[in-house]
Amino acid sequence: MASLEDIKTIGVIGAGQMGNGIAHVIALADYDVRLLDVSAEALEKALGLIGKNMDRQVKKDLITEAQKKAALARITTGTEYSFLSECDLVIEAATENEETKKQIFKLLCPVLGPDAIIATNTSSISVTRLASYTDRPAKFMGMHFMNPVPLMKLVELIRGIATDEPTYRTIHELTNKLGKDTASAEDFPAFIVNRILLPMINEAIYTLYEGVGNVRSIDDAMRLGANHPMGPLQLADFIGLDTCLSIMHVLHDGLADTKYRPCPLLVKYVEAGWLGRKAGRGFYDYSGDEPVPTR
Repeated sequence: MASLEDIKTIGVIGAGQMGNGIAHVIALADYDVRLLDVSAEALEKALGLIGKNMDRQVKKDLITEAQKKAALARITTGTEYSFLSECDLVIEAATENEETKKQIFKLLCPVLGPDAIIATNTSSISVTRLASYTDRPAKFMGMHFMNPVPLMKLVELIRGIATDEPTYRTIHELTNKLGKDTASAEDFPAFIVNRILLPMINEAIYTLYEGVGNVRSIDDAMRLGANHPMGPLQLADFIGLDTCLSIMHVLHDGLADTKYRPCPLLVKYVEAGWLGRKAGRGFYDYSGDEPVPTR
């Protein structure tokens, strides 16, 4: 049975925004990291980004130059699943799409040792259902990191119905060792953070859609009136409007309540490819030096 002492090498699947942040914090916590992605180009980009983000931490005196160098040396990259065969834990951080995750687990399970734990960074999909696509539901759980991973303190821990106690305890201890705080959530659609956050963002989009306020006034109202660090529309752009829509669909389908109906304007923006900051345009236009509201 795996315990914290047994975990030496950790695999991360997906070198995007979440995956590279997870690899970053794990490497700084003295673990060997194997970062896997289908694209060698994405892996190269991820390593550059991790280096840049660590440079920022060095400038702020959060880590030393020596810690940065040692952490970067602990990260290796690969594009074949066999590259993860020595891992004691693998964290799946691919795109928030159930079919994609299902295919990943199908390829991952045959190469892993029998005691290896699998965690998913899903922000909304049923952990129990994802576990059923693996050969080890007892050694599977949700480990939902917040974005940006190096800065955000929280990791939501979600047990599937089959997750055993030693697996939960090991992941809980590991999360603390990574310098993060935990919140335990039951396996219901979108867990805690997104169950509360995404309907708020969706309501802000309805407020825009119905002409109650424009982008600037809605974001200013919530920043200055509710002391939020960033407005809900700005936050939606940062998360990615496609991710926001996919989580609203999970809530709407999973809980069958009309209060979770995605705003038609959110659907329209996603159809237009205006996915927020990563696409250069969402509720703000990011083509200039300063983001400009699009409505």
